[in-house]
Amino acid sequence: MRAMPDRHFCLTYIMRCAGLALLLAAVLVTPVTLADDDNVGEAGSGVVALVEKMFPKSTVIGDKETDAVTPAWPVYQLNQVIGYAYESKDLVDFPGFSGEQMNFLIGIDTDGGVRGVEVLYHHEPIFMHGLGPQPFLDFLAQYAGHGITEQIVVGKRRGGDNDVTYFDGVTKATVSVNIANDTVLVSALKLARDRIEAFAQAAPAEVREDVFQEKSWQQLLDEGLVKNWTLDRVTVEEGLGSNLDDYDDESLDLFEGDKISIYYGYLNAPTVGRNLLGDEGFDFLRSKLRPNEHAFFIMSRGFYGYVPYDYKPGTVPDRISLVQGGLPINIRDTNFVDAGGIELMADAPQIENMKIFRTRAQAGLNPSAAMQMQLMVELKKNHLVRDSASFVGSEYQLPAGLFQEVEVAAPVLPKPMWIRVWESRTLQVGFLVVGLAVLTLAFALQKRLTANPVAFRRFRIAYLAFTLLFVGFYAQGQLSVVNVFAIQLALRDGFKLDMFLLDPVLFILWIYTFASLFLVGRGLFCGWLCPFGVMQSMTAWMAEKLRLRQWKISATWHERLIYLKYVALAALMGLAMQSLQLAEQGAEIEPFKTAVTLGFVREWPFVVYAVLLLGVGLFVNKFYCRYVCPLGAGLAVLGRLRLFSLIPRRRECGSPCQLCAVKCETAAIRKTGEIDYNECVQCLDCVVILQDDGQCAPAMVEKKRRERDLVDSANDSDAVVIRFPASVSEANG
Repeated sequence: MRAMPDRHFCLTYIMRCAGLALLLAAVLVTPVTLADDDNVGEAGSGVVALVEKMFPKSTVIGDKETDAVTPAWPVYQLNQVIGYAYESKDLVDFPGFSGEQMNFLIGIDTDGGVRGVEVLYHHEPIFMHGLGPQPFLDFLAQYAGHGITEQIVVGKRRGGDNDVTYFDGVTKATVSVNIANDTVLVSALKLARDRIEAFAQAAPAEVREDVFQEKSWQQLLDEGLVKNWTLDRVTVEEGLGSNLDDYDDESLDLFEGDKISIYYGYLNAPTVGRNLLGDEGFDFLRSKLRPNEHAFFIMSRGFYGYVPYDYKPGTVPDRISLVQGGLPINIRDTNFVDAGGIELMADAPQIENMKIFRTRAQAGLNPSAAMQMQLMVELKKNHLVRDSASFVGSEYQLPAGLFQEVEVAAPVLPKPMWIRVWESRTLQVGFLVVGLAVLTLAFALQKRLTANPVAFRRFRIAYLAFTLLFVGFYAQGQLSVVNVFAIQLALRDGFKLDMFLLDPVLFILWIYTFASLFLVGRGLFCGWLCPFGVMQSMTAWMAEKLRLRQWKISATWHERLIYLKYVALAALMGLAMQSLQLAEQGAEIEPFKTAVTLGFVREWPFVVYAVLLLGVGLFVNKFYCRYVCPLGAGLAVLGRLRLFSLIPRRRECGSPCQLCAVKCETAAIRKTGEIDYNECVQCLDCVVILQDDGQCAPAMVEKKRRERDLVDSANDSDAVVIRFPASVSEANG
């Protein structure tokens, strides 16, 4: 009957129109507006307006002093400098989550106060094409009115009046806002130390590697090389304004005595670090530190720990901080101790909460100058009331003989940005490579894997879960047609590999996908490595459980509909040649960003579109993959150059047996029995059938023949031979 195909085609046509309407809407949407990065090199009208907004009492905005150590625009009120405005990219070089550096225009007054932060450029995907720019602008607006002497932590606010300033983060953009926080604070400190007299530091110094004296733990303490800072109970209670017995807080352990003893020391100096950690531990630490990074060990005992019991390794602590010249310097746990790589000398107190922290190279720490530790004590009386107090220890001043002054520090050339990004995502890369190796092995041994249908189905479910949860949601490894026409433009304008190395997960997936395309076709990615494809498989399994009747599409209509995705691909690639920005907006025909990158947290039209595609998949298996996906179309085009036809076939496939063609849920098997590799997602279900002598007709025939041969053989071996006599006389004889 043609009624069902016609009705389905109408629905498909409506879906297609909806997709095109969404594409048109995306093209017409106003893009994120940022200042033109090419126009901020000089004090043009745009920059002047932004600086005047930050400094409403200014009378003159000076020219940008590009030859200075810290390039900036001086801001005057009459003849007096009242502050500076600068571009963050001139002072620091922190890659954003996208791999590209953020650039802010930041205003700092001569008291060290932040007057404002304005976005000049960023390409964070979560804000550009997801949450929109406003959450990022709201986050940056929190800096105005705060000073660079404050310790600012991005995270959940806590009660109490202390010296820690908590900024509200942005859900789903934790990495981006933390990078922005580092960019603002580190660059502001660098400018203040260079241009504002009150924040100037002594000449920088570097450790003398040739100075080492063997010392015991007690000698290190006695000579001030290791600091022991003690806070007694009375001092803490005076700071809090209450007796410690009044608090009901899991951080408080009054069984640990009446004082807090904090030990800390500077590890870069061999006399301190090599004695404390031993030769092996010290060499390991130095190999992990980047140029101009500084390491400290900290540990404590007593009724309040310097880190909470549930402290997350590798993060910035919010109880303890380093202070130098009145300015906080962020320290971050290296996780070397928790990883089992480092321990203290034998005669040192063996305290379990010992950790090693590092400062950023651009934090401006001068190890030869005096510094202090600052402890924040925050305790709750009940679920509503919290008290807090800040305590600063005495100065920690290392001997001058451990250092040599550096008159002009040679600029440290940063590693290429892509290398730094890869180093920061080593764990993700490792898991991904292992996952791809498992998939490769599975396909190499597919005959053995598919011999047991139950075991194969469990493996497939487990691997698709890995693809959705790790590759998709966690590692953000959803490939997109945007990547296809980005390569197209790169080939046209001059290919630069560095640009594609900025996202290691996507780079590895693309290399693997391209290799598989030329070996076995598009199916290895589409059937196993596409997170949105996994979602469609899940809807198909749901439909199977619910026993939903599937809409049958005739072969004629199927052959027509599959060309829609090629039309979408050609349209997008043509659009990319005119405007990459328009092409990125047009690529909203893909629901990947909505469903995977943003987890359906987006404007409702995009969510409705993605859900509608998945909904149709309840009745037409992999509807989007088969008829709409421009990425799948691009992979199919390249997949025509494959070297191998991976799916095995029998001579009887197609004539007379049609079982695989009927069972194939993507209609990728022709009536002749041949595999259409342009449409095949290589789910391997047909390979399971092919080896199952309970489903495959030729296999069933072979099984029956073998059984009959066995019976005949058994009958022959067990037969009793009876010889009859040739005559009556012979018989009587």
